[in-house]
Amino acid sequence: MSKLRLSTFLPYRLSIASNAVSKAIAAAYTERFRLSIPEWRLIAILHEVEDATQQDLVRATLMDKVAVSRAAQMLEENRLVARRQDARDGRALRIRLSERGRALYRRIEPTALEYERRLLAAFGKEEIAQLSEMLGRLAEAAGRLADEDAAD
Repeated sequence: MSKLRLSTFLPYRLSIASNAVSKAIAAAYTERFRLSIPEWRLIAILHEVEDATQQDLVRATLMDKVAVSRAAQMLEENRLVARRQDARDGRALRIRLSERGRALYRRIEPTALEYERRLLAAFGKEEIAQLSEMLGRLAEAAGRLADEDAAD
């Protein structure tokens, strides 16, 4: 029978790697742009999808409802997003980037891309493609496991 060792346990190693990457980049976002990681994630998602409900953002980011709500509230207070009632569901709010939010995204994007470039500098193009593909498959497998557990 195998023994669990954190040093080789993939979920733990992924968590540590994710935390290390987030912690390093969070410093840049906080110092330069006065944003938390959850706030930046919402800005980046909203830049791609134009507008979304908080529930859409929870699904897209896999952050909990409270973190999404707090980040959205801070972004609204800083006039980086605007919220309005959803036309189809009066209980839901739709969130979209304001012009100020889009301008901030345009300022952050080069920093984010440069950080990614530096982070991946030790890898070749094929390795980066493989890593991306494997991370996608891991996310899909985790989603299936969550669905199976929820069905039990």
